[in-house]
Amino acid sequence: MILVKTPRDSLLSPLQSVSGIVEKRHTLPILSNVLLEKKGNRLTFLATDIEIQITTSAEVAEGDGDGAVTVGARKLQDILRSLPEGAEITLSLEDKRLQVKAGKSRFNLQTLPAEDFPRMAISETEPRKIEVTQKQFRHLLGQTQFAMAAQDVRYYLNGLLLLVDGGELRAVATDGHRLAYASMALGEDVSLPRQELILPRKTVLELNRLLADSEDPVHIEMMSNQIRFQFGNIILVSKLIDGKFPDYERVIPASPKNLVTLNRAALLQSMVRAAILTNEKFRGVRLIVTPGSLKIVAANAEHEEAQEEIEIEYAGDAIDVGFNVGYLLDVLNNASSELIEWGFNDANSSALLTLPGNERFKYVVMPMRI
Repeated sequence: MILVKTPRDSLLSPLQSVSGIVEKRHTLPILSNVLLEKKGNRLTFLATDIEIQITTSAEVAEGDGDGAVTVGARKLQDILRSLPEGAEITLSLEDKRLQVKAGKSRFNLQTLPAEDFPRMAISETEPRKIEVTQKQFRHLLGQTQFAMAAQDVRYYLNGLLLLVDGGELRAVATDGHRLAYASMALGEDVSLPRQELILPRKTVLELNRLLADSEDPVHIEMMSNQIRFQFGNIILVSKLIDGKFPDYERVIPASPKNLVTLNRAALLQSMVRAAILTNEKFRGVRLIVTPGSLKIVAANAEHEEAQEEIEIEYAGDAIDVGFNVGYLLDVLNNASSELIEWGFNDANSSALLTLPGNERFKYVVMPMRI
C-alpha cells in the first residue's frame, strides 16, 4: 500500500524537527522509532523519549489510504538526507516493512506496530498560558542555558528554572559554580501569579534548536507537572523536574563596590588566546586589575605561560583573582552587547557580570584558587 508520494524535503524537514530527542540505543526499541500517521493528505510525525514528546505534520499527496507505522527515526532521516534534493519519495507499507523509493533507489526498513508506540499522557490540569515571540524566548534561553549542570547529582540543577511572576518571565540556570539570570516583560496587560517550573536540560537544548529567530509566536502552557510549547506546526510537551531550585536572588551580589567596563569582543579574544595555555583539567586564568590595566595570565603544568593586557578606564581597588576560563568564555560568547561590566568586591567573592544599562541580564561566577 502506497502511504505517501511526495518531494524529499516535505518529509525530511518535519522528521528532523522531531528526531532530535530520539536516543540511538534505548532499552525500549520502539523509542528509537518515529511514529508516522497518515490521514487524508496530512502526515503526522511523533517522537518521544518518555520525558519529552514532539509532534509535527506535513501536507502530502494522498496515497492508497490512511495508515500508521513506526520506523527507525535515524535510519529514515539518513536515507532521506542522502537522496538528491527535490527527489520524489514514495513510502509504501508491505509485509510489516516500510519501503522507501526514490528513482532507482529502494530501501526496506523494519517497522514496529503503531499501536505499541507510547504516547505521553497530557495533564488534565488547567494550564496557565502565555505567548511570546520565538525570537524573544530563544534569546532568553540563549542567555542562560550554558550555565545548566550536565550530570549533577543535584538533579534540579540539570535543567533551567522558568519563573512567571506578574508580567515578567525569568530564566535562571546554575551548576553550583556560576549562575545566569535573564528576564523579559510579558506585556503591560499580563499579570500572573508566581509559578516556578524546572525544565529538563534536554528540553531546553531542543527548544533552542527548534525555535526560529522570528517574530512568530510561541504559545506556552504551564501545568503542575508538564509544560507545552506550540510554535509553527510543532508541539513539544515536556515533563518537569520535580525539585526545589536554589534561591538565586541570594546568590546575586547586590551592588559590588568596584566596577570595570570592558569591550566584550576584545576581552573575548584575549581570553580565547590565554585559554590555550591553561591547565587542561582546571582551566584557570588570573585576572589582575590595577588602575588603567587588566592583565589576563594563564599557566599550565608544563610551565608555559600566556599573558594578555587590556587598557581600561579604572581607578578603583586592585585585585588579583582566579576564574575558570570556560565560565568566562561562555558568557562572553552568549552576550550580545558591545560592552560588559564586571563588578567585584575582593578576590574571595563572586564576580557579577552585567550589560551596561540592562537590568534584565546577570551572570555570577565564583572565583577559584590558582
